[in-house]
Amino acid sequence: MSWVVEEWKEGLSPRVLQKIHELESQVDKLKKERQQRQFQLDSLEAALQKQKQKVENEKNETASLKRENQSLMELCDSLDKAKQKNSHDLQVKESQVNILSGQLSSSKKEIERLEQELKR
Repeated sequence: MSWVVEEWKEGLSPRVLQKIHELESQVDKLKKERQQRQFQLDSLEAALQKQKQKVENEKNETASLKRENQSLMELCDSLDKAKQKNSHDLQVKESQVNILSGQLSSSKKEIERLEQELKR
């Protein structure tokens, strides 16, 4: 089949044939270069898509971590409020214990006094 392709070159001068051969070589070279560049382009596009996916995954992870952080901050606030309430309750109870302790001491003294009075 290649003889059919070459048939149109019959009768051309050697100089013209040489120039045709140079041009055909140049076309082949450019085709190979184009294929290489297309391969590079395809590789770069694949790498770009991979990077875009990575970025998207990182964005999702960041959003998830932000939500978790917010939830933990709210939990910390809640625990801090509970701690403050418990601290206040403890102070109130300690105050009550001190009052009751004073009353108990007072009552013991009164009992002792009454017992002494009874012994007389």
